[in-house]
Amino acid sequence: MERHILVVLAHPDDEAFGVSGFIALNRAQGVPVTYACATLGEMGRNMGMPMIANRETMPLLRLEELKNACAAVDLEDLRLLGYRDKTVEFENREEIADRIGEIIKETNPSLIITFDSKHAVHPDHNAIGAATLLAVSRIPEAERPTVYLKAFSRTCREEMGNPDVVIDVSSVLDKKLNALKAHASQTSTIIKEAEINKNPSVLSMLTKEEYWTYRW
Repeated sequence: MERHILVVLAHPDDEAFGVSGFIALNRAQGVPVTYACATLGEMGRNMGMPMIANRETMPLLRLEELKNACAAVDLEDLRLLGYRDKTVEFENREEIADRIGEIIKETNPSLIITFDSKHAVHPDHNAIGAATLLAVSRIPEAERPTVYLKAFSRTCREEMGNPDVVIDVSSVLDKKLNALKAHASQTSTIIKEAEINKNPSVLSMLTKEEYWTYRW
């Protein structure tokens, strides 16, 4: 049982797709979880089907969606880092690491979940992963928390091997689906495939979450 879990990702909905099942399982056991979200995803191309946002309303909508998604998995400690969507790679990495380091010091997590710095596809994903690893690297080795990485590039298994941790989240699939539904501007297609079309490949993808353990 973890002491405290810190999740550091780039955009609203990153947590819903990749981590919400694991969060729900741990929250059901009373494990504290903190989510530090780097941006509001305000530059995202998806605006709902049918459209429910425009470029002006997008930031507030995605913030509201994020809060609702957190509520769906009983995640109460949400931290907004305030970076602009699609620009995290251009921010000062040392300064981002400073901010993440402050959250680590405050929450004292036994486990941190973030993106791999090379195999998370989006530049924001890779950048926030790199900054998180930098923050953890500053901690004396014997005191560092475990770090789980999310990776999903086409070559991630070829270069990283198979995931070290595969978690069955089928027991909390309803909570994960509710977290995904909360991000309505982004997830209408996958919800349709999961709930209406009962697409086996989509359901299989949603009921397991995969992580690579970072080795220093």
